[in-house]
Amino acid sequence: QVQLVESGGGLVQPGGSLRLSCTPHRFRFSAYAMSWVRQAPGRGFEWVSSITTSGGSTTYADSVKGRFTVSRDNAKGTLYLEMNSLKPDDTAVYYCAKGWRTVEIGETQGTQVTVSS
Repeated sequence: QVQLVESGGGLVQPGGSLRLSCTPHRFRFSAYAMSWVRQAPGRGFEWVSSITTSGGSTTYADSVKGRFTVSRDNAKGTLYLEMNSLKPDDTAVYYCAKGWRTVEIGETQGTQVTVSS
């Protein structure tokens, strides 16, 4: 079973920044495209961003484009999501997922991001 561990969430004021990290276990991280997915309270899963195996290509949902940056360090086996200019609408549990433009999260608990003054 693929396992993913997210960290870096927290409470931040509107306009603030956070950096999320994801450490996968039990699969060869560098061989897979990766995605970030979020779920706001009372809503379904929303795809946020994806990155190719090398990190050379990225894509973003319109709702976060220009504010979020996805990256990866294959040597460290870690996926990142840099989030700037955060808005209350960004409040959600954030998950990382194996695959390109996917919302299928594996065995993971996510990390809570709350944007509030």
